[in-house]
Amino acid sequence: MPEYAVPTPKRRRGRPRGGESGARDRIIASAIEEFGELGYDGATMRGIAARAGVDAALLHHYFGTKADLFAETVGAPMRPDVDIPALLAGPRDVLGERIVRYVLEAWERPETRKRGVMLLRAGIGNRLATPLLSEFLQRELFSRIAARLDTPDAALRASLVAGQLAGLLITRYLLQLPAVTEATVDELVARVGPTVQRYLLE
Repeated sequence: MPEYAVPTPKRRRGRPRGGESGARDRIIASAIEEFGELGYDGATMRGIAARAGVDAALLHHYFGTKADLFAETVGAPMRPDVDIPALLAGPRDVLGERIVRYVLEAWERPETRKRGVMLLRAGIGNRLATPLLSEFLQRELFSRIAARLDTPDAALRASLVAGQLAGLLITRYLLQLPAVTEATVDELVARVGPTVQRYLLE
């Protein structure tokens, strides 16, 4: 009886090879290091791939964009670049409150907070690192909102809001200042929201 060779199916580009079951975990670990050391803007998909010892195509296969990968490293539910339409919906006179609530409710999730605090510590502890969360929030959330609202001094406004929210995250989740930590999300939204509103629209 003749024997026939069974053709080996071609792999789709970007899919993991055999033995790469741990590649996804290595990529996330490498991303945490890369973001922590270089900041959000300085980190590159190619650099993260090199740290993880994988092809850059594998990062795009698993995570898509750099924003997707960053969201995964902090626990994933926070995707400002795709949530902007919902944030901009509704009355503009409470936009600041909606933004503060959106950020805090994401960080109240334990899986987000755990990795987010890790990144904050890495960014603050490394003298070469830029303010990681501030940079991410400014690039992916506030600058996009400012551009959509067509406000004057959009870059400055976005930077001020990013700094405000990054400071809130640091004092509540990293430094754990008692009064800020014990405050409810509603209390913080009521107090910080008007400041964010002023930075964006007044």
